[in-house]
Amino acid sequence: MTKFKKTILFIHRWLGFISGLVVFIVSITGCIFCFQDEIQDALHSYRHVEVQNKAYVNPSVLKETAKKAFPGAAVNYVYYYGKDRPAGALANVPKKGYYSVFIDPYNGKVLHTELMQSNFFVVVEYIHLYLLLPPKIGGMIVGVSVIIFVVLMITGIILWWPKRKSDRKRSFNIKWNGRWRRVNYDLHNVLGFYATAIAIVLAVTGLSISFEWVRKGIYSAGNLGKTYANETNYPKSDSLQKAHAVNFPVIDKALLYAQQQSPNAEMYLISDDESAAGAIGVTAYKKSMRYGNSDSYEFDRYTGKLLRSLPNTKKSLGLKLNDLNYDIHVGQALGLTGKIIAFMASLICASLPVTGFIIWLGKRKKPKTQKSKARNNA
Repeated sequence: MTKFKKTILFIHRWLGFISGLVVFIVSITGCIFCFQDEIQDALHSYRHVEVQNKAYVNPSVLKETAKKAFPGAAVNYVYYYGKDRPAGALANVPKKGYYSVFIDPYNGKVLHTELMQSNFFVVVEYIHLYLLLPPKIGGMIVGVSVIIFVVLMITGIILWWPKRKSDRKRSFNIKWNGRWRRVNYDLHNVLGFYATAIAIVLAVTGLSISFEWVRKGIYSAGNLGKTYANETNYPKSDSLQKAHAVNFPVIDKALLYAQQQSPNAEMYLISDDESAAGAIGVTAYKKSMRYGNSDSYEFDRYTGKLLRSLPNTKKSLGLKLNDLNYDIHVGQALGLTGKIIAFMASLICASLPVTGFIIWLGKRKKPKTQKSKARNNA
């Protein structure tokens, strides 16, 4: 082995020790989370409603319904997940946490309430993102470990890549009929090679969740360094108009406008932080339970005036990529096929620290065995 490869091996080995456990946990939880929508849909009847040929209940009614269910709660988000799905309101209850309130969008009846922290997949998501640590600390540990993992994937390919063309065909296959150590070695190298491209995409999209500089980097790269003010500057409500506020709920008008401008959207999110200068936002998503390909609208909370309209067709490539980040990360940007690919890639990533550790153990034991044989022969 050349001096260069010895250096790469040293880096690969010790970075693996540093990040291996975190990479294993993050990858396994990623596998579990990939199909969370499908699993919850199969388990919970309240996640579906009968489609009716009438308008949705107004978001102002949904907010009040959630506040009645949880007095004193702040309700800043209302969702319409689709014609055959319930509406949802997110209630922030002081000293207790966030509750999801599922409501029939056609009659306003509460179907189910749930403390988000008690949902199995929310717990899995928090392990995946933060290792159940405080978000700033956990997010940093996960983010740094993922960066190290990307370096490991690159150094692993450098170490494994066969020099001779005649060896490449053999190197790209797993020798299933070999001894278990050889099979383990092939699983680490061959599967790692095949999963590298997808794993790096998953890693970058995951880093985008943890680090703002990654999101900005994706935006900048997609736009070749350009920044668009209408995408990066957020409009504010004119608090001077508070005394002249309209006498109807602006969020109702906002949803109606979004439905008229984005008639083919399947899902809507209405956000209202209820602050004096905060605008009321509506995001219209083309497909239910997918978060890319969306149109967004912002309104003055006092007058109902449209402050910004940003349809997907007018968004920059950088913003579109950031919008698609979650869908790419879990694989659903490509539908069920994409989820299967993301699941398999995550499973392989989880196996790499294990197979790599077994390889290291094998190499540590080998010299000891040879030394004992030499002593016996003497």
